[in-house]
Amino acid sequence: MDATTREGNSSQRTESDYAPSPTGEPPRPVNWNLLTTEEAEAEWLELNHWVNWLRRTYGLPASIVPPLWHRHWELVWELSALHTHWLGAYDPDQHASAPLGWHRDFADARQRLREWVSISGTRPDRDRATRITNWPGESPTSEAPERWIADRDADFVEFVLAEVARRSAASAG
Repeated sequence: MDATTREGNSSQRTESDYAPSPTGEPPRPVNWNLLTTEEAEAEWLELNHWVNWLRRTYGLPASIVPPLWHRHWELVWELSALHTHWLGAYDPDQHASAPLGWHRDFADARQRLREWVSISGTRPDRDRATRITNWPGESPTSEAPERWIADRDADFVEFVLAEVARRSAASAG
């Protein structure tokens, strides 16, 4: 992901006018564990765009969608599932009542997101890694220090670049 790609995406698409990237394929669930490097980068950008649209459209507080949601896998999986559900509900070939089902499920998802956010330790102005409980016999995990959020968009770009590099190295090795 280079500066041109990021700038091109942000200047062509705004959070107020979300439309999915045209693929010509029906929506499908995203298994973040199985994505190729290229698929992962595209999915991160698409999900980020949709989450920004979602939080602005529905006025969601940081207790439901915090700025660094992308650094917490429990939030990524939930938001990703909600996104693909939204894509399916608003597909032109879908039944006219499908959006009502999405909104019903969105109410349930908001409650789960609140729970995930409260467990994760992420806040509007600072973030820490989700605490993992060690099971008997496991080595203790080191707790990452809390850090302040200076620039959310810059953090997202840094995160995606690191994630793409990690996947690329894993597939090469």
